[in-house]
Amino acid sequence: MQTGSMRCSKCGFTQIASPTCKSCGTAVNGQPDVMSQPQAQVKPIQNITPAQPKPVKDISQNANKEEPPAATTNTDQVRQLFFHGTGGSLFGIQMVNAFLTIITLGIYHFWGKVKVRNYLMSQTEFEGDRFAYHGTGKELLIGFLKAAVVFGSFYLLLNAIPYLSGTVAKVAAFVLAYSLLLMFIPVAMVGSRRYRLSRISWRGVRFSFRGEVVDFIKIFLKGTLLTVITLGFYTPIFDVSRYAFMASNSYFGNQKFAFDGQGGDLLGSYVLAALLTLPTLGLYWFWFAAKKQRYLWDHTSLGTARFHSTVTGGALLLLSLGNLFLLIFTLGLGWPWVMTRSVRFAFTYLTLEGPLDLDIIQQEAQAASPTGEGLDSILDLDTGLDAA
Repeated sequence: MQTGSMRCSKCGFTQIASPTCKSCGTAVNGQPDVMSQPQAQVKPIQNITPAQPKPVKDISQNANKEEPPAATTNTDQVRQLFFHGTGGSLFGIQMVNAFLTIITLGIYHFWGKVKVRNYLMSQTEFEGDRFAYHGTGKELLIGFLKAAVVFGSFYLLLNAIPYLSGTVAKVAAFVLAYSLLLMFIPVAMVGSRRYRLSRISWRGVRFSFRGEVVDFIKIFLKGTLLTVITLGFYTPIFDVSRYAFMASNSYFGNQKFAFDGQGGDLLGSYVLAALLTLPTLGLYWFWFAAKKQRYLWDHTSLGTARFHSTVTGGALLLLSLGNLFLLIFTLGLGWPWVMTRSVRFAFTYLTLEGPLDLDIIQQEAQAASPTGEGLDSILDLDTGLDAA
């Protein structure tokens, strides 16, 4: 309902709002008399207690204090290699290699070897990145041809012995020939390691080997002589000295590997293994081999980080038996599975522990000739990365 006053448009009479003018009875069409409208009652504002502001924390005392760092775990201090390859994939590579080697009369063998190494390296992961292999088949072929010339000289000398006159001449030629052969072995081992490491990289940084072949020849000749004199009991000391030379002269970029073991530490275990050979039908040698691997790796370091191996004799025995059965029942075709099983096994029991800033390692690639690799192939030596 309207509560204001209205003014009649005909007679000008002002009255309370009504449909007709009370003065003249005319229908009212006037406009509201605004001035005469009663003012709306405004309720007084009640006293409202203002909200109390929240106290502001005084941080002036802590302005110069740093917040303590968040707690960190040691998970980044333990690093491990992972292998993603499969026997089936490697088998496919091997089948292609075998076919091409046959139709090229053996020449493709060197390119096939590179393909296998490429695959193994590309399937090996460390800290989220894969390794890479940079060797070529042409390098291996040239290295083999150079090594064949060197080894051929020894072969000719050896075959010429029966045609020499006089016992003294024959004995001298025989001693010279086998002395040269004995010299070729350490040369091949050093050359092979130098070449292989120089062709492997991780995150674009190459590995390298910087040992002098003359120094290794001294270690090798001395170790061979003492092993013969001691009826084999110098073997563990000889093995450790060879490994120490190979490991301590290896580099990743500008970061040097180191080894701090002593060969005498394994002598007692070696003697025990020799005594238990007959009672255990030779099986105890797997436990010695496991202890030797643990010892060599546990005394090997890269910068401030140290390798650690947890391999056991039982695990080595099962691996060896499994690989043997694979080769026998597949008539040798199971070699790719043997290879992938062995690589995965080695990585399973090996870790790199301790702080190591991998980002500060810089490239220091070294030149390396494939001739040593060729000698290694001719002599069929085992000069893997552990050199054990």
